[in-house]
Amino acid sequence: MVLAASARAEDTIADAISASKPILDSNLRWEQVDQQGVANTAEALTWRNRFGLQTGDFHNFKALVEIDSVNILSDKYNSTLNGNTAYPTVLDPKVTEINRAQITWTPDATNTLTLGRQRIILDDARFIGNVGWRQDEQTYDAVRFDTTLWRVKLTGAYIGRVNRVVGDAKDWYSNSYVLNASYSVNEALKFTAFDYALRFSTAATAPVAADQTNAAASSVAIKGLRAYGSDWVSAFKLGYVLQYAGEKPNGLNPAVFDLHESMIEGSATYDIYTLKLNYEALQGNGTVGFVAPLGTSHAFQGYDDVFSATGGNKTFVNGIDDLNASFVVAGHTKPWAPWFMNPTLTVVYHDFKTDRLDQKIGKEWDAVLVAGLTKNLSLMLKYADFERASPTMPASRTKTWIALNYKL
Repeated sequence: MVLAASARAEDTIADAISASKPILDSNLRWEQVDQQGVANTAEALTWRNRFGLQTGDFHNFKALVEIDSVNILSDKYNSTLNGNTAYPTVLDPKVTEINRAQITWTPDATNTLTLGRQRIILDDARFIGNVGWRQDEQTYDAVRFDTTLWRVKLTGAYIGRVNRVVGDAKDWYSNSYVLNASYSVNEALKFTAFDYALRFSTAATAPVAADQTNAAASSVAIKGLRAYGSDWVSAFKLGYVLQYAGEKPNGLNPAVFDLHESMIEGSATYDIYTLKLNYEALQGNGTVGFVAPLGTSHAFQGYDDVFSATGGNKTFVNGIDDLNASFVVAGHTKPWAPWFMNPTLTVVYHDFKTDRLDQKIGKEWDAVLVAGLTKNLSLMLKYADFERASPTMPASRTKTWIALNYKL
């Protein structure tokens, strides 16, 4: 009987292994940065290969292991680790590390427990995300629990380490708790409440003392509410987002502040065309601005990443008011472009001002075209142009990208 049970167990394990799926994501990217006040133009040619394995199910358990390897083919840029300070910054250093290593237990259709190094993206990644634009994405050493109770979806997580986009040398130790709960009335009316208690300190390998200061200054408590939804009106799909969040110091943060973020957004889609208007206000008191240390700013505050500091303090001390409009054409393969599969063109305009003192910061135009060349291979062309309003504001700059991505 013991031998029979063992055989059945081996057969089950064999089935799980045979059901495993490979992970492969290869991204070859050229980035050029021309920044006012920096004599040299940055030229970064980087090649990120992400590969791993997702096992099949074994007694409701699954395992995943994934490696990231970023290689530098042209290093005429400042990665903040390579010492090339005569060039503008491109946050893509040479890295080889474990990107994800997790075990997932799904005992039933409504509950999931994930343990280990994992990707966490909540809502639109404004406050908790993977900063996926960079070659080395941000992942978390964490315990995460997801459950669904009727119309309520709940995510709770404890984060013990933040594996940031500039490699192990600038990772953060963490003692952070994340809680996100959403309730759906229908497609037109959904609510989310979130409570993020973030506490950071530097890893032992932190190269400079400034990293300790940045980790402490990024330790904040964020609480907020979000309402959103969409509905069809004749041939138009109309959508909206309303968001409000408060932020206070947490952990070893020595500052004293009580700041707020608010956002309102409306969108309209007709056929393959989408127009979106968005206004976000991040408060600042002249010393400290509202920060989103684990979120992305690239998708919200312009592709030029004017307000993204390497310390995680994605902020401006007087706050940021961002009025922006975007237009998206999400097409299908057309006879006039048979070499493109489902091309998507996005154009965005930003008008930035300080929330405090109402000072003009600058304007930015962004554009990106993504199109499939084959089932697995896609092409991206991207451009960003930020023009500052005065010499006291962040430097004007333009950025250009060309990328080829292959994904299984």
